[in-house]
Amino acid sequence: MKTTMKHILISGAGSGLGFGLASRYLKRGVAVTVMDLAINAQRKQELDEIAENANTQWQFYQADVTQAEVLKAQVEQAVANFGPIDLAINSAGVVINKAFKDTTPADFKRVIDINLNGSFNFASAVLPTLQPGCRLALIASIAGLISNYAYSAYGASKFGVVGLATTLRYEYEHKGIHISCVCPPEVQTPMVAEELKHGNKVSLELKKFGGSMQADEACDQIVAGLDAGKWMIIPSINAKFLAASARFFPSPFYALMKQLIKYTEKKFS
Repeated sequence: MKTTMKHILISGAGSGLGFGLASRYLKRGVAVTVMDLAINAQRKQELDEIAENANTQWQFYQADVTQAEVLKAQVEQAVANFGPIDLAINSAGVVINKAFKDTTPADFKRVIDINLNGSFNFASAVLPTLQPGCRLALIASIAGLISNYAYSAYGASKFGVVGLATTLRYEYEHKGIHISCVCPPEVQTPMVAEELKHGNKVSLELKKFGGSMQADEACDQIVAGLDAGKWMIIPSINAKFLAASARFFPSPFYALMKQLIKYTEKKFS
């Protein structure tokens, strides 16, 4: 990864992980393009203050990652304003935590359109602008490696993001354009706060085994992983352990999950 970055572009940066990442790079004196459906006045003021203190600048685009052509035009304009992109991070995403029987086709389509198709659209928009030494990072989830109960839509979308990132790695790494896939566990963001209010009780109970991270801690570990040029970035020891267990011991891992699910379903029945 380039040691001196001048321009970073982040989608979903109006709140949550994306906002935390934008703040950290601004503090380094890097110009940041923030893309999201919206950003509130308080966050705008915070970014203004950080940019002023760090003698840099930021710009905002009201962007929807499901709108491929509009997104491409906005990325091109961002490059025209701030110069070539050194690091592009797709952090836009949504979650629906419902048992399969309660998940409608519209629910499933919405999650796939934003999380998976949105990742494709973002990559399609930024990759033509990236030069050797630059990096594209797609935010997936630990659910993209092991999924969870009541995650038919979310798990499918995030497994897809991991698969997309893997393919992009095959196609672009040898050209000097680097790819990272970020798979965090639950992170205390506004999106997760909403999930905790309305999510499936069995799913939320099982998520406790993966642990939960504060947004600042997760952002620090993600930035450290990107600085180190890592391909797969999994913040938190718990999440790393779960991913390794599912990969190297799939049968025992499934047997354990099966028992936990039976116990948890009975608990909430």
